[in-house]
Amino acid sequence: VKLVESGGGLVQAGASLRLSCAADDHFYAMGWFRQIPGKEREFVASISWRGDSRFYADYVKGRFTISRNNDKISVYLQMDDLKPEDTGSYYCVATAMPAGVWAPGLPEYWGQGAQVTVSS
Repeated sequence: VKLVESGGGLVQAGASLRLSCAADDHFYAMGWFRQIPGKEREFVASISWRGDSRFYADYVKGRFTISRNNDKISVYLQMDDLKPEDTGSYYCVATAMPAGVWAPGLPEYWGQGAQVTVSS
C-alpha cells in the first residue's frame, strides 16, 4: 500500500495551500494527520468512502476542507487562512474503519508526509 502526498510548501499567514494524496488502492475512509514541532501527531480531518461524512478537528474547522476523488483514488486537503501554528508535517492516512475523529493509532496506512510552513 502506498500513499503519496504532494502540495506542501512555504506560505505567509492568511494564504492557502492544497495538499493532495494519491493512493494505489481503494480505502473505506481516508484522512489527514499532522505533527507540529514538539507535539504528538494529531488528527486533522477524515472523509468517508462516498464523501458524505466529513470530520474535522476543532483547530481547523471552518478553514480546512477535505475531499476525495475515488476515480483517481485520491484525497485532498484545502487549507485556507493558514496560521503559523499550522506549520508542521501533514500525513495522508487510510483505513478500513469508518470515518471519524481518529486517534493516531487507528489508521493502518500512512504516507511519508508533506511539509507545510506558514510564516508570520
